[in-house]
Amino acid sequence: MKFDMGSTTLSSLSKQTQGSSEDLGALIQQLIVAAEPLQGRFNGAGRAAFDSFKANADSITADLNGALAAIVGGQSGMDTAFVQGDTEMADNASSAQGAANFDAARFSGSR
Repeated sequence: MKFDMGSTTLSSLSKQTQGSSEDLGALIQQLIVAAEPLQGRFNGAGRAAFDSFKANADSITADLNGALAAIVGGQSGMDTAFVQGDTEMADNASSAQGAANFDAARFSGSR
């Protein structure tokens, strides 16, 4: 199995997730405004659920944004680890190459 990821993949993903987080709060508010005309048209458990959602919209938005922020934090941590691993691998390869004796590996024979 081959794993191939560009060096900017995780940072791009983090930016996109951050943008989605900002959009989410606006979408929840738009949902509440769009549902306003329905508020007086139903009763019982449906009305209670809608009223609860409307009353807790800010809390719901904050919870969802907090969850997305945690995802962004995880993506950022993965990006940092990936970049550090890539740099360390290049440094180790360079160091090993500098210590290698390539002359000893020649198989030319002068017999």
